Amino acid sequence: MTSVSSQLVIYEEMYALSEQMVAAAQANEWDKLIALESRVSILRDKLMTEESVGVESLSGADRARKAAMIRKILEDNAEILCHTEPWMENVRQFLGSQHQRRKMHHAYAVMDALSNGGSATEASFG
Repeated sequence: MTSVSSQLVIYEEMYALSEQMVAAAQANEWDKLIALESRVSILRDKLMTEESVGVESLSGADRARKAAMIRKILEDNAEILCHTEPWMENVRQFLGSQHQRRKMHHAYAVMDALSNGGSATEASFG
């Protein structure tokens, strides 16, 4: 069973890591961001898998502190998305253009093979 203090320590660690993730996203340090997200994921899984203390077990001050940390983590997540979404869109466009180039290359290879007396099957596999 996770104690109240243990649960709050986990939230504090996640809170600190989320601030570091914002800084990494702002600096376009994607490898660092991924490493930090892995650490947050482990902590999140720990909270989910252990029998956690219910909210009713927390004092009013601890409950308010936990809620404030969760709000800040969510705000940080929104900030991170502001930086990662444009990057992800660029990656999608790049991959899409690469896929389009391969399709065009394949189509021209088939046309070239056919115009040189070959077959479409030879162009596809040979």
